[in-house]
Amino acid sequence: MQLAEHKDTIVALSTAPGVGAIAVIRMSGDNAIEIADKVFIGKKLARAQSHTLHFGVIAVEGNKIDEVVIGLFKNPRSYTGEDIIEISCHGSPFIQQQILQVLIQAGARLAKPGEFTMRAFLNGKMDLSQAEAVADLIAAQTQASHDIALKQMRSGYGETLKQLRFELIHFASLIELELDFSEEDVEFAERSHMQHLIDKINFELDRLIRSFELGNVIKNGVNTVIAGRPNAGKSTLLNALLNEDRAIVSAIAGTTRDTIEEELNINGIVFRLIDTAGIREAKDEIEKIGVEKTMEKIKTSTLLMYVFDVNTMTTEEVRTDLNNLVEAGDRMLVIANKIDTPEGGKLLAQFFEFKPDAYISSLQKTNIDELKTLMYQKILHDDFNMENIVVTNARHLESLQKARTTLNDVLQSLHNKESGDLTALSIRYALNAIGEITGQVTNEDLLDNIFRNFCIGK
Repeated sequence: MQLAEHKDTIVALSTAPGVGAIAVIRMSGDNAIEIADKVFIGKKLARAQSHTLHFGVIAVEGNKIDEVVIGLFKNPRSYTGEDIIEISCHGSPFIQQQILQVLIQAGARLAKPGEFTMRAFLNGKMDLSQAEAVADLIAAQTQASHDIALKQMRSGYGETLKQLRFELIHFASLIELELDFSEEDVEFAERSHMQHLIDKINFELDRLIRSFELGNVIKNGVNTVIAGRPNAGKSTLLNALLNEDRAIVSAIAGTTRDTIEEELNINGIVFRLIDTAGIREAKDEIEKIGVEKTMEKIKTSTLLMYVFDVNTMTTEEVRTDLNNLVEAGDRMLVIANKIDTPEGGKLLAQFFEFKPDAYISSLQKTNIDELKTLMYQKILHDDFNMENIVVTNARHLESLQKARTTLNDVLQSLHNKESGDLTALSIRYALNAIGEITGQVTNEDLLDNIFRNFCIGK
């Protein structure tokens, strides 16, 4: 997507393709109003006020295509910062294509994915982090992901980073000025003030970097693996959490030989539940493959739910299993299952000292709601909450980490009293890394990679 292209007028269907009550066709560019006036029979749009609606007919050579309502948004008070025409027509795919065709014949061209939002960015209507939040908002499937994307689109952390970057530019200019007077050994940039500023920037960067852990699970969900020995009640637990019979349940050990994946929404966080084959020495080739898949899923899990049967397991056996699963780290819930059975009630006492995280009966759905609360708390275990600005974009995380690394290089340079040119070079790297997030530093390849993942018409 060449930046030079953004001088013409683009058009696209902005609603989902297919049959519907209405469809919206959007057009943006210097000639958008002129092109619309060529095919619209109604009020002359060029003479109309901005932000108004107009009823009329789209026709070509006297042939009526459809009765429509046109929304008129004149620059610069529009989404893209250009003149925008939004045509609401009937939702027939035939009508949609006919209108698109006559607009293209009148001088518009078909928009590429994300081109409307790219123009909004290029015309200064939003920074790059806000533009990316538009795509997140469209893709949001839960209340939490919707709220985070909307907060980022409206303000986010872009303004904070811009201000910090502006302050850093001021110090960088003083360092550069010192280089011009290197023979006179003068110092324009107060080093203690610069160190204070870098500490302030690093504090903000660290907060945003830490927030990615939360932001990532809000955006992409939590890979949650249910693991344990055969017949521990893993599939029954999956069914209990989902409140439906999703997995086959049997008293025969080893019923589950492949992974079963389902989604569970808890307070706006999507948990991608993965029921796995039992952990044991396989008795046949198929079961061996199932156990291998289980171990692979465990290694990539965000949350591991280890389930054991209080009727058949001892604390020593549980500890042995947990030692083999140590890679899961602190994102693990140890769940004592089948407490409803007479044997389970008698044997339960041995596990009170061991202290599993939860005591449940998957079959009777005992303490399942409490378990869901534990799952939620295990993911949101730190100081972040839904009111905080959080990072959900992996590209932003990479740039934040790069900026922090380069700023630490600046601090090291100041500490070692290195020459001003080395300090200035490290500052430039940091400025570039911060600028990459908001789009103050960018290139065509980066923009193309970001916006080509948008839907056409946005």
